[in-house]
Amino acid sequence: MNFKVKALLGAASLALMAGSASAADLACLITKNNTNPFFVKMKEGAEAAAKAAGLDFQAYAGEKDGDAAPQSTAIENCVAAGAKGILITPSNDSVGPALKDARAAGILVIALDTPLADTEAQDITFATDNFEAGLLIGKWAAATMGDTSKAKIAMLDINKDNISVDVARDTGFLVGFGIEVPDLTVMGSETDPRVIGHESSDANPEGGLR
Repeated sequence: MNFKVKALLGAASLALMAGSASAADLACLITKNNTNPFFVKMKEGAEAAAKAAGLDFQAYAGEKDGDAAPQSTAIENCVAAGAKGILITPSNDSVGPALKDARAAGILVIALDTPLADTEAQDITFATDNFEAGLLIGKWAAATMGDTSKAKIAMLDINKDNISVDVARDTGFLVGFGIEVPDLTVMGSETDPRVIGHESSDANPEGGLR
């Protein structure tokens, strides 16, 4: 999903929220982090849309992908502040209970980019079909390299938390490439010798496993 689409996603979600809001109502955006350019653009788009709609706006983020505790705290802060809506790119499903509490308090919850397993934790979800995206890329890679290729695949994962978006892209790519994946709900279940490892990079070129 490119930067413009991310910005549009945030703006469209705020526009949807503004339809039932009045002046000075509060909308919150909670992203996985503040460093990924995708989330930076999402914040910019949402902030601009909130300003245009006359909504108060607050933005929160975790420190890195998979960092759910700050997101749960942010949800609680938004509820306490009387927010009318929460837009969130969930780090993982552990934020579900806090979002259900927010919905119980009458707050509109929109999940962006990452669906939550508990359908009661969100009112609406706007997300890419990440498995299908991975599948198409895997098919392209296999076709480009050809049937006689002796390809070795090194998987560099964000972390070991099996974040749903990452798992879907990971397994989708492997299936598209023609590799049997026994368990589509976790990373690393395949035994094909063409996959030489799953290393956790922690999204840091100077860290992670080497």
